[in-house]
Amino acid sequence: MTNSFKKILLGDQGLVVIFVLAFALVSVFVPNFLTERNMLGLLQSVVTVGIVACTMMFCLAARDFDLSVGSIVAFAGMVAVMASNATGSIMVGILAALLCGGAVGLINGVVIAKFRINALITTLATMQIVRGLALIASDGRAVGINDPNFYQLALSKLFGIPSPIWVLAILFVVFGFVLNRTVFGKNTLAIGGNPEASRLAGVNVDWTRIWIFTLQGMVCAIAGILLASRITSGQPNAAIGLELSVISACVLGGVSLAGGRAAIAGVIVGVMIMGIAENVMNLLNIPAFYQYIVRGVILLLAVLLDNLRSSALGRR
Repeated sequence: MTNSFKKILLGDQGLVVIFVLAFALVSVFVPNFLTERNMLGLLQSVVTVGIVACTMMFCLAARDFDLSVGSIVAFAGMVAVMASNATGSIMVGILAALLCGGAVGLINGVVIAKFRINALITTLATMQIVRGLALIASDGRAVGINDPNFYQLALSKLFGIPSPIWVLAILFVVFGFVLNRTVFGKNTLAIGGNPEASRLAGVNVDWTRIWIFTLQGMVCAIAGILLASRITSGQPNAAIGLELSVISACVLGGVSLAGGRAAIAGVIVGVMIMGIAENVMNLLNIPAFYQYIVRGVILLLAVLLDNLRSSALGRR
C-alpha cells in the first residue's frame, strides 16, 4: 500500500468510501433497511448522538474530553419537564433546561481551565453529580409530561420530516460554520495543536475552553429536551453511555484525540456509521447483550483509526 493511498484511505475521502460501501452492503443484505419508515427511524435514532457530537467535536479538537454529556442530557430533560409542569409554560421549561445545561458546562470549563484540573477527572465527577441531582429531583422515577403540546417538540413534522432531524441538520450547519469560518473555530484547532504557542500568539486559551464547555452543556440541554419529548417523560436514567457513543462517532469521523484536527463532514459520517450499526443490529434482532460488544469494538476501531490517521499524516 503506497503512502498516498494510505493518506487517502485514512483521510476524509477514505471515510466517505467506507460509509458508502457499508451503506450499499446493508442495503442489499438487510431486509427493510431502505424503506422510508426505516430511514426516518434511523435519522431519528442518531439525533441525540449527532446533536451532542456537534460540540464534542470542539472539546476533542481542543485536547479535552467531556464524560458528563449523558448525565447533562438526562438532567436537562428532567428540568424541562418539571419546570414546564410547575409553570404551565413549555417555553419556561425549555429556558430552564438550557440555563441548567449551560451552567453545568460553565462549571466544567472553569474548573478545567482556571483550576487546571484534568478534563477527564472533572467531567467524570460532574457526570456522577449531575446524574445524582436528576435522581434526587425525581426520587428515581420518571416524571410524566402534563402538557400534551410538549410532545410536539419531537412529533411535529416539516415537509414530512420530524422536527428533531431538522434541529440536528441546523446544528450541523451552524457548528460547521463556526469551526471553519470563525476565529473561535480556528482558535479551537490552534489550542488543540499547541496550547502554549496559541497562548503566546494572543489566544485567550482559558476563555476559549470555558466557552467550549458552556456550549457543550447548552447543546446537551437541547438534546435532553428533544429526548424527553420523544420518550414522553423526563427520565433520570436516560442517555447512560451516551458519552462513549458520541466520542466514538467523533473519532470515527476524523476528530483527533491528540487535538488540532476536526471536520464537520467527517463527524456527520461518523454519526451515521454509528447509527447504521445500531439500526442493522435491531433489524436483525441481535440481542441487546451482543450490541454492547459491537459498540465496544467500534470504539476500539475508532481509536485505532485515529492512530493510523495520525501516523499517515506525519503527526507521530
